[in-house]
Amino acid sequence: MPLEAQTEARPGNFRWTICALLFFATTINYIDRQILGILAPELQKIIGWSEVEYGNIVTAFQTAYALGLLLFGRFIDRYGTRIGYSIAILVWSVAAMAHAAARTAFGFGIARFTLGLGEAGNFPSAIKAVAEWFPKKERALATGIFNAGCNVGAVIAPAVVPWVTVTFGWPAAFLATGAIGFIWVLFWILLYDVPEKKKRLSQKELAHILSDPAEPAPEKIGWLRLLKYKQTWAIVIGKFLTDPIWWFYLYWLGKFLNARFGLTLIKLGLPLIAVYALADVGSVGGGWLSSALIKKGGTVSRSRKTVMLACALCVVPVMAANQVSGLWSAVLLIGLAAGAHQAWSANIFTFASDMFPKKAVGSVTGLGGMAGAIGGMLFSTLAGHILEWTKSYFILFIISGSAYLLALGIIQVLAPRLEPVNWGHHT
Repeated sequence: MPLEAQTEARPGNFRWTICALLFFATTINYIDRQILGILAPELQKIIGWSEVEYGNIVTAFQTAYALGLLLFGRFIDRYGTRIGYSIAILVWSVAAMAHAAARTAFGFGIARFTLGLGEAGNFPSAIKAVAEWFPKKERALATGIFNAGCNVGAVIAPAVVPWVTVTFGWPAAFLATGAIGFIWVLFWILLYDVPEKKKRLSQKELAHILSDPAEPAPEKIGWLRLLKYKQTWAIVIGKFLTDPIWWFYLYWLGKFLNARFGLTLIKLGLPLIAVYALADVGSVGGGWLSSALIKKGGTVSRSRKTVMLACALCVVPVMAANQVSGLWSAVLLIGLAAGAHQAWSANIFTFASDMFPKKAVGSVTGLGGMAGAIGGMLFSTLAGHILEWTKSYFILFIISGSAYLLALGIIQVLAPRLEPVNWGHHT
C-alpha cells in the first residue's frame, strides 16, 4: 500500500496520549504505595512494630481501598472520569506525604488508611477512561500499557527510595514521592475529556473509538442490580482470589528477601527491580497477546482465557520460592509469578468493558477491586499471624501459587463465553 494511503487509513493517535496519562498516574500510584514495603525492614527497627502490627497497617490500607473502590467507582460513573481521577490523586498525594509525620504503628495505620481511600480511585478511573477512549479490540493492550505503570512505579521506588532514605532520612522519601501527583493533575485537567467533547480529536479517530456496536443500557445501573448477574461475580471472585497475591508481593517481598537472604535496605534494590521489570513485561505482553489473538479472529472469551490459563500455569512454580537456596533463583520464580499476575490483571480488568456498557464500567471495576481489597485484607492479616507463628513464608507461597487456577475455573463456570449482560435477565 502506498505511504499516502497508509497515512490516510490511520485513525490518529491522540487516544494513546490519554493512555500515557493513565500510565503515569498508575506509576505514581505505585511509587506512593510501594515505599512502605521497601522501608518496612528499616522502619520495623525504628518504630518497633511486630509482624502482626505490620499486617494490621497493611490491612488498614486495604480496608480503605475496598471502601474507596466501591465509592469511587460509583462517583466516577456519575460525575465523570475527569473530576473523579483528579480528586483521587489529590487525596492520595496528600496522604502519601502525611506518612512523614507518623511515629507509631497507629500513626502509619491512619496514613495508610487515607492513602487507600485516595488510591482506590485509580483503577476505576483508568478502566473507565479506556472504555471511553478505545474500541474493544484495543482495550486489553491499552489496559496492559497503563497497568505496566504498576511495575514501573515498583521499579522506580526501590531504585530511588533507599538512596533518598540514606541521604535525607525516611520522612523525605514520603514527602518527595507524594508531591509528584500534583504535577500530574495539571496535565490531566488540561488534556482529558470524553472523546465526543475533545476538539483536537480527528473525526477518523473519533469514528474508530466509537466503532463498537451501540450499547443498550438503562439510565441507572445500581450496585444491587449489578450483583444479580453472573458476569459481575466472575469479576468479583476472580479479583478476590488473585489480587491478594499481588498485595503480598508488594508488601512482603522486601521483608521476605531480608529474612530469607539477609538483604539490607541498599541491597534490596536490584532484586526488587528485577521482579517488577519482569512484571512490566507481563503486563504489556499479556494485554498485547489477547488483543493480537482477537485481531486474528479469536473470540474475546477464548483469547482472554487462553492468556489467563498460561498465566495461571506460570504462577505455580512460585510455591518453591521459599525452598530454593539461591537468592536469584527465588527472585526469578517470584518475578515469573509477578509477570504472570500482571498479564492476568491486564485481561481480567477488561472483563468489565467486555461484558458491561460504558455507563457501568466504573461501578463494576469498583466492585471487583473492592473484592480484591477485601481478599487482600484477609490475606494480609493471615500473613502477619502465619509469620508470627511459623517464622516461615512456606504456607504463603503455597497459597500464592494455587490461587489463579482456582480463580480461572470459577470464572469459566460463571462466564463461559464472556457474553455481554442481557439487561432483561439476571442469569
